[in-house]
Amino acid sequence: MNHYHINVFYSVEDEAYIADIPDLRHCSAFGDSPEEALAEVLVAQRLWLEVAKEDNVTLPKPQYRPMIYQTLVG
Repeated sequence: MNHYHINVFYSVEDEAYIADIPDLRHCSAFGDSPEEALAEVLVAQRLWLEVAKEDNVTLPKPQYRPMIYQTLVG
């Protein structure tokens, strides 16, 4: 299974934590805590991948790298 990077951040506008997976288009979730947002986005990821497989969509390779890793690793 591919391991996709997950971003978790607080949204002042939404007054909640948001978790998203940049490599999986529109795959995101929210929660009242970072842990809840992470748990919810993992459910969304599982469902996203299941639907993609059912529809014979080629799964994207993990490519997203946060800027900090690009700067430190090169």
